[in-house]
Amino acid sequence: MIVNGVFEGGGVKAIALVGAIKAAEEYGVKFRHVAGTSSGAIVASLLAAGYTADELKKIILETPFTDFLTRSWLHQLPIVGPAARILIKKGLYSGQRLELWIAEKLAAKGVRTFADLPKGKLKIIASDISQGKLLVLPDDIAQYGIDPEQLPVAKAVRMSTSIPYFFDPVVLRKTPKVRKKGESFADQFIYIVDGGLLSNFPLWIYDEENGKIPESELIPTLGFHLVGKQSNSPRTIVGPLSMFQALFATMMEAHDERYIEEKNRFRTIKIPTLGVRLTDFDIKPEKSLELFNAGYAAAKAYFQKWSHQHYIQTFNHLIRDGQKGRPA
Repeated sequence: MIVNGVFEGGGVKAIALVGAIKAAEEYGVKFRHVAGTSSGAIVASLLAAGYTADELKKIILETPFTDFLTRSWLHQLPIVGPAARILIKKGLYSGQRLELWIAEKLAAKGVRTFADLPKGKLKIIASDISQGKLLVLPDDIAQYGIDPEQLPVAKAVRMSTSIPYFFDPVVLRKTPKVRKKGESFADQFIYIVDGGLLSNFPLWIYDEENGKIPESELIPTLGFHLVGKQSNSPRTIVGPLSMFQALFATMMEAHDERYIEEKNRFRTIKIPTLGVRLTDFDIKPEKSLELFNAGYAAAKAYFQKWSHQHYIQTFNHLIRDGQKGRPA
């Protein structure tokens, strides 16, 4: 069975997505195109590069996520140090270590830029907070004068995973060919952060193209959605830094609890997250394995009831019919 896969962001909870992919593989699912936001973009990019679920499981279980939290000399300054870094760099941690890690994993499969992947194979969601708009990468990077095919996949993943105030934003400067005449120096720079800010679960991403093709050519889109109540342990807020972190983490995790519209339930695999928070970078291997198993069980239950005919009928009724009459 050939499908398009869409993977929700969820920080360290991404191992649950891998468990669901393992179940999908056992049911003969092949991913034609994949898309994702934040940690979902990490999973999607590695899938696009050719990693299997077993390989992904090994990578994630063996990776100490705390290694991504590179501390600078500013962190050594009591109280004011972390706040000063946010003021200067716009983030508590650089995000460079995460980018290098994903670049290494992709290079092992011969993938560096989007030119190394089949066209349309991978779509990554990020947020341009300078202009207040959602980006679908690589295509939308052309707005800044950058060739989409030459965009490093690891750089796109870093954009999508740059949790505001936690990781530094990715800063781009518009190339001369797209700068407006008389544009100020400051306005030439674009700040890009976590795609979850605007669309943490981009299940809509293939609907337009699927709505325009014959039924016989339609590729089902399946969404891998992280759900479940969050940990009841309170967040300790002792100043503006911890408040900003708690504020954004709460907003991001609210995505996990949001109501899935009736029209999308038929194509959504709901994966329990067992109370794990997206920034629990010190997660224990035992808990990661629990998340993997939860994802596996959820996807297995979904595919046991799967019917291609039912999917097509429901898509035509709820999605394709809803697109009729829209402005072109």
